[in-house]
Amino acid sequence: MAGLRFTDVQARPTEFLDLTSVTLDEFQALVPPFETAFQARMAAWRLDGKPRTARQFTVYKNCPLPTPEDRLFFILVYLKTYALQVVHGRLFGMVQGKANQWIHVLLPVLLAALRALGDAPARSLTALAQRLGVSEADAATMVTPLEEELAPLATAPAVVPASPLLPTTAPNGVLSAPKTLLHRSSVIAARKKTTPSKMSCSSMPYSRSSFSVRLLEAASMISGLPM
Repeated sequence: MAGLRFTDVQARPTEFLDLTSVTLDEFQALVPPFETAFQARMAAWRLDGKPRTARQFTVYKNCPLPTPEDRLFFILVYLKTYALQVVHGRLFGMVQGKANQWIHVLLPVLLAALRALGDAPARSLTALAQRLGVSEADAATMVTPLEEELAPLATAPAVVPASPLLPTTAPNGVLSAPKTLLHRSSVIAARKKTTPSKMSCSSMPYSRSSFSVRLLEAASMISGLPM
């Protein structure tokens, strides 16, 4: 099944930015290190995550991601939209299982490419200091401690109104209303007296003229006009 390709949106920069969060120039600058990291990974690992012991990786026939641009476009769209794998696979013309394999291959490839460009996020204070070219003490002043980030905001105590809009009642005790026993003979007789007898449609008298008269009567009652 045919799927979305890089060339399908290459000529629409606004749509491309919406799908990937990068411009076309930024995308093209990321393609070479991304492809280098991809080839390095595929030289050691197969697409299914097992170690490669036989022939080297080649783009197989009917590959859903045949070009470096398609592979980078695939993983950037996944990170931007974060759709279900079955939906993402359908978008790019593959089943969910194959989309899962490509996602697990291309995520570390993208991280390796960002590290090669120096754009990967720093995971430690030492790495941040090296990235910024400052001391760790200076880098520490730029980072908000995790305890402060997670500290709950001080909120004013909620004011309970004196009289709520919807008053609640206490659990009901024993009902003081007399109970009606529906199985009593007097109750059964009263229900039979007030319940109209059931008649089938075939047993009801019907004629076209009587039906027309009833329609006219109903119309006159609604409109308030005399017959």
